[in-house]
Amino acid sequence: MPLYDCVLLLKPHVKKEALMDMVARIGRDVYKKNGVVTEVKSFGTVQLGYGIKKLDGRFFQGQMMQLTMMASPMMNKELHYLNREDRLLRWLLVKHRDTKYGLEFLTEEDEKRELSRFPRSSIFDDEDADKDVDDDEDDGDDEYEVDGEERKEQ
Repeated sequence: MPLYDCVLLLKPHVKKEALMDMVARIGRDVYKKNGVVTEVKSFGTVQLGYGIKKLDGRFFQGQMMQLTMMASPMMNKELHYLNREDRLLRWLLVKHRDTKYGLEFLTEEDEKRELSRFPRSSIFDDEDADKDVDDDEDDGDDEYEVDGEERKEQ
């Protein structure tokens, strides 16, 4: 599962309890989809570069939260209920592109040692390649002749 950052920008007057309820709800949704929330950061109240207009006014400040999670790629569609949330000014889901998983964490020596535990599969043996040769001697080139060559033969 890829690693994602979910950044939430909430209205400045939202209470801490409501903020934590929203974070807990997102965490439950991630957990239901077999994901894991790995980190939660609060940046407190931040000044915005421009006002964000909502139905109840224009906001030049907001409370910023960041959730780091490992979740399925469908999590983006699952979080679209946040669009209807009145307490949110904006939300953003960002995928970590340079995150390495599994064998990519290992050095070359560790990787060789790790892979040596598994038996070599028969698909890599050269003996099987010889068996795949067709018994039919005809290559089937006749089927793919160019029109000019066919006319010469006629």
